[in-house]
Amino acid sequence: MKPVDIFLAVLVAVIWGLGFIASRLALDELSPSLMTALRFAIAAVPCLFIRKPDVSWPVLVAISLTLFLFQFLAQSYGIAQGVPVGLTSVIVQSQALFTIAFAAIAFRETPTPVQMLGIGIATAGLLMICGTVGFDFSVGAFAVLMVSPISFAVGNLLLRLAPDTPMFDLFAWLYLIPPLPLLALALAVDGPRATWHDLTHMSATGIVSMLAIGIFTTSFAYWLWGRLLRSYPAAQVTPFALLVPFVGAAVSAVVFHETFGSLRLAGMLTVVFGIAVMLLSRRPPAPAGMG
Repeated sequence: MKPVDIFLAVLVAVIWGLGFIASRLALDELSPSLMTALRFAIAAVPCLFIRKPDVSWPVLVAISLTLFLFQFLAQSYGIAQGVPVGLTSVIVQSQALFTIAFAAIAFRETPTPVQMLGIGIATAGLLMICGTVGFDFSVGAFAVLMVSPISFAVGNLLLRLAPDTPMFDLFAWLYLIPPLPLLALALAVDGPRATWHDLTHMSATGIVSMLAIGIFTTSFAYWLWGRLLRSYPAAQVTPFALLVPFVGAAVSAVVFHETFGSLRLAGMLTVVFGIAVMLLSRRPPAPAGMG
């Protein structure tokens, strides 16, 4: 990779890590559904100036619901229910585990022995984390949060239904789908009066956090990531995502004074190590005449 692209890959990881911090600040003022709706309403603004990509609406809806709506709604709910930001960032990155597993089921992409080892290590780490659930956040919050990496993984695979589509154009239109159902959910759960009150009484911190989440964490960072994936093999780009949990955990420790017990910390590190093994392993080259 060119030095400038290495810098951009690190920048994306830092932006995503900081995005967990901004989400935590925004959730002090907004419900999970309302915050997530605003996130995508802001990120979807470019679609007003971009022609719809040549992808059918059913495919757009399926990708958007899994890759964005369910993933980020579950994230927001988990954080709002007390799951530490650093831990949340680790759990979300476990999507690599589920992506490989689902690809094996749906597309018969047999994992390599090294990937299987990584899956086993990451799974052991998740089980270690499960052993700490129930002390500072509920089992229910953890269960909902686990929807995030699973939905993320499904969305990754559904992206294959939109090959050769300009990434920025595709994502801009994907962002257009979640706001309305999420706003409807906020109105149903929180009520119109509470929803309007939250929208009209946001502090400067809340507004800046939402703009940062919508513009930088979602629209800009995902576009950069897609650009890198189009320019380089995934094996060169995806390992940079391993920086996200470290950024999220480090900054949350400073900003929110989050601490982790020995078992949870060991579990988090084990998950990240397992993901590293999965992402850094090389698939064997395809036999001559294939592909």
